[in-house]
Amino acid sequence: MTSSPLQLDTLAVHAGREDLTELGVHAPPIDLSSTYPLPDIEAGGLSYEAMATGGAPTPDGGAVYARLWNPTVARFESALAVMEHAEAAVAFSSGMAALTAAVLAALKETGHRHVLAVRPLYGGTDHLLESGLLGAEVTFCSPAEVAAAVRPDTAMVVLETPANPTLDLVDVRAVVEAAGGVPVLVDNTFATPVLQNPLDLGASMVLHSATKYLGGHGDVIAGVIACGQQEAAALRRVRAVTGALLHPLGAYLLHRGLATLPVRVRTQQANAQRVAAWLATHPAVARVYYPGLADDPQDLLGRQMRGTGAMLSIDLRGGYEQAVRVTSAVRLFTHAVSLGGVDSLIQHPAALTHRPVPPEARPAASLLRLSIGLEDHEDLMADLDRALAAHRPAPTTPTPSHA
Repeated sequence: MTSSPLQLDTLAVHAGREDLTELGVHAPPIDLSSTYPLPDIEAGGLSYEAMATGGAPTPDGGAVYARLWNPTVARFESALAVMEHAEAAVAFSSGMAALTAAVLAALKETGHRHVLAVRPLYGGTDHLLESGLLGAEVTFCSPAEVAAAVRPDTAMVVLETPANPTLDLVDVRAVVEAAGGVPVLVDNTFATPVLQNPLDLGASMVLHSATKYLGGHGDVIAGVIACGQQEAAALRRVRAVTGALLHPLGAYLLHRGLATLPVRVRTQQANAQRVAAWLATHPAVARVYYPGLADDPQDLLGRQMRGTGAMLSIDLRGGYEQAVRVTSAVRLFTHAVSLGGVDSLIQHPAALTHRPVPPEARPAASLLRLSIGLEDHEDLMADLDRALAAHRPAPTTPTPSHA
């Protein structure tokens, strides 16, 4: 695009669009083809082999079949890689499909069977790893336990920061050092490349549930991993044989979403900071989980993250019963799973996304998770205040004096 470094906001708008002028179009095209004409048997076969083994189609062989590669998907991958400071990115049909491919690729490439998972994690991630479905032996630990838990047969380390749903911050550099050369995958869904770039901190792979902030409008399911070329080739091999390629329409929506990602995240973050500070003073709330409010002894805000984000959780004084009342009473907040969209969402992790997680790692029944959107923060606070009012302590009546 230019020989000088570009700022994130510029990259978000222009990455993956470098050839549009040459093509004579302004918006990226969508290729919905399921199959492609073959120039001849040999050229088509060589191109098929290149894609099935982790590469791109050959210039004279064509794309052959859309399960292997799609140009619209490749555009989104190119743009996300630039924003995550990565050599490459590989997109999948969901965030869980991306995680599955990452684990399977790590087991295959290293020949090891052990995976180390740092809790807390998104409930789906925790459940998949704990289930044993992928043939891995998984050890769960805290960030401080990584060095002691790594084994000679450890294939990868999985962590999430900020963590879901407690917003715990994990020192990526410290975990990478403790892993001692074992590849580290960081789920960067909550932070996005606007606020954090784990590859710059030593991570090997960065995973996004692209359904969330990258898409930003609640209308696409997708996952993507940013990484080096070697890791990307291994991921594409898994994607090719498992059929987990992202649909091109989803890729188009995600690529479009990247253009407004910095603007959305910063505005949502500003809203979240106001809402979190207000909730911290609310009589119905026992605790607010938000990076900007919690102690940060490792100084990760500023050193690792460029902001506090737009996700927060609250622990209610009224327990599970109050959580039920609040989720039923909100009007602007939508009671729904997922996060990162333009509209605000509220959900109960223990009963939903973290329901399959073992009890010892499950969030408290009194905890609600909030994804703050682009609405006016005063309106969001008024909606929450009305929903929380059922637990507001009644005013005390002074005892009559008989003196």
